[in-house]
Amino acid sequence: MPDWTYQPLRGAAAAVLGLRRSQRTALRMLATIGSRPAGARLIARGFGHRHPPERLAGEVAGVPVAVRLGITVPPSLARDTVRAMSPLGAGVVEVAPVSAADIQTVREAADGRAIPVVARTCDPEVEAALKPHVDGFTGDDDPRVVHVSDPSVTAAAAVLDEPGTVVLARPGVLVAAGPGWFARVVEAATPTAPAPVLRDVGRDPRRWPAWWWALLVGLGMTGAGLGAAAITLGPVLLWYDRDYLGMTLHELHAANHHLVHFLQHDRITMAGTMVAIGALYTGLAVGGIRRGWPWAREVYLLSGAIGFPTLFYFLATGFVEPLHTATALVLFPMFVAGVRRAPQGPRWRLVPEGPEPERRRALVGQLLMILTGAGLFVGGAVISVVGLTDVFVPTDLTFLGTDAHTLEAVNPRLVPFLAHDRAGFGGALMSAAVAIVLLSAWGWRRGEAWVFWTLAAAGAAGFLPAVVVHGTIHYTDLIHLAPVYFGIILTGTALFLARPYLCAKASATAASSPS
Repeated sequence: MPDWTYQPLRGAAAAVLGLRRSQRTALRMLATIGSRPAGARLIARGFGHRHPPERLAGEVAGVPVAVRLGITVPPSLARDTVRAMSPLGAGVVEVAPVSAADIQTVREAADGRAIPVVARTCDPEVEAALKPHVDGFTGDDDPRVVHVSDPSVTAAAAVLDEPGTVVLARPGVLVAAGPGWFARVVEAATPTAPAPVLRDVGRDPRRWPAWWWALLVGLGMTGAGLGAAAITLGPVLLWYDRDYLGMTLHELHAANHHLVHFLQHDRITMAGTMVAIGALYTGLAVGGIRRGWPWAREVYLLSGAIGFPTLFYFLATGFVEPLHTATALVLFPMFVAGVRRAPQGPRWRLVPEGPEPERRRALVGQLLMILTGAGLFVGGAVISVVGLTDVFVPTDLTFLGTDAHTLEAVNPRLVPFLAHDRAGFGGALMSAAVAIVLLSAWGWRRGEAWVFWTLAAAGAAGFLPAVVVHGTIHYTDLIHLAPVYFGIILTGTALFLARPYLCAKASATAASSPS
């Protein structure tokens, strides 16, 4: 088959660095990360398809490969490519064309390889010299090998769907489409079935699928957050709070006129974050895990693995909140069932690729969303540390008009009581942030409208209560609220740019996969 027509790259990297330099830079960076075990796992989780269907396996030049999808590079890029491609989900690396001057370069590139390496050369002497060092040789006129320069995922999947055909991408494809291109092609070529609906679940809990348990955790977190908000806007203190402090709400207000408002502001922001986590888990359950996306289960797992252990912050604060503990004890078995049970098979529906400008705007939105989540994680970590140590930041004490020693003099249990809320909020924020980062990094696909609405709901639940409660109690210090305002701007911009891409509709004739 002839090569596909080359489409000039207009990406930012190619424009700034030049095509060859951008290709080398991208491959070298991936090779550096992928050469380390932890880095290889990170790349594989982020960009690779760990379980391609058996129907996509085959041979390249007589060499068995797990997936008939790879990359073709000149000898000058071979070393970095061989080191980078295995975690990305590629099945083979072709080095071409190889001349006598390239023999040593190819030998060094193939040494210690974790992925099959084949070479293409017209010189019999070169082939003889490389035979002990590479896995096989391809020919110039092999009709089963298709070299592609177009980053189109659907087009590559359509060719890959032909039995025995091998698709080899040129380096420019990864510059234009990103290193997740291999995974997206495999997804597009994977046979899928319709996703189940709620009524198909049944009533026997022993037969409930993983996504149903994950959905219950999401709904439970949402309900718990709304309940916490209702308590904060109502009685503020429950009986166990009063018993621990030995003070009533009126006595707290008498001790410091801003103290009750400060407590409400802590708990409302915590409640909003809980609702945000609930929105994220609900979206991951219904939109991701239910439809067999392997990364959706991992997002859910990693977020919960950070969130649930923060219950043990009480070991540092000394205050055990019964309602918090009860909620965690009820939801944790459901969380385990959501990650322990075998996920559904592939049930996703892919939308055909749209206009290139739309995709590029969405990539900018993706970057902004990842940066937002990363910033939230750092903020949550800082809040956790402060909550477990100093408890207050300078702007808190300015708002309260006092210091920690004065509050401790009023009641020795008052500061640990506040520390529980602060540290717990930091832990919840880190849990939500991990889900936001990974959902944005792994789930950014055209037509996945649930990703857009999940992030929008989580952003609204997390940011808006924080802004409202700070304004209501007149805690409006710009330095204190700057991260919130910045997060709102980044999230709003990211979702605005990505909405046409994420919420794109499938055409009436679009199939769920090439098969």
